[in-house]
Amino acid sequence: MKAFLQTARLLLSDLASSLLFLVLFSLTHNAVLSACLGMLLGLIQIAVQFARRKPIDVMEWVSLFLVIASGTATVLTDDPRFVLFKPSAIYAIIGIVMLRPGWMNRYLPPIARAVASDIATYVGFAWAGLMFISAMLNAYLAMSKDVATWALTMTIFGIASKAVLSIAGFAAIRLTARRRIRAMPVVEREDLLISTGWQAKSSTLPKSA
Repeated sequence: MKAFLQTARLLLSDLASSLLFLVLFSLTHNAVLSACLGMLLGLIQIAVQFARRKPIDVMEWVSLFLVIASGTATVLTDDPRFVLFKPSAIYAIIGIVMLRPGWMNRYLPPIARAVASDIATYVGFAWAGLMFISAMLNAYLAMSKDVATWALTMTIFGIASKAVLSIAGFAAIRLTARRRIRAMPVVEREDLLISTGWQAKSSTLPKSA
């Protein structure tokens, strides 16, 4: 559960600016205000990372770039239709980035990276697929529905779909890792648990199958 919560926290952090924009715009219908606050949140997140001297992942830079680009265009045009279509471009670009094998490694504990990195790659591709589906759904809603329907649908779908995929992906990686660890010889298993920071206590070691 701790590993899942850590994964969810990092994913929400990367998507926080976009989610804030969607929520604010759905509540206020003020494109300029929502875009400015979304950009501000993105800049604050990076500034905090710098202040703490923590490494900034490529996904964080991509998220910031997209938030600033879309936010600036929104402020300059104040065009609701432009705002409606812009998330499709954001989702598509993020989907392309997520096609890079291994991007999920930063979200995994060391032991999962050691024994289930291939499953994480498949989960990463599933995330890319979700981004492309979101892009197409957003474009459809922007062309055929009013602003209120677009905002409500994309907010609900965005949160629900990401939550479901986060839980399913975490479960797939966790179950695979546990099965593979149990199948290891005892000595190899203990060495792995120690090298990845787990306490090699008899009460916590997975039993051999």
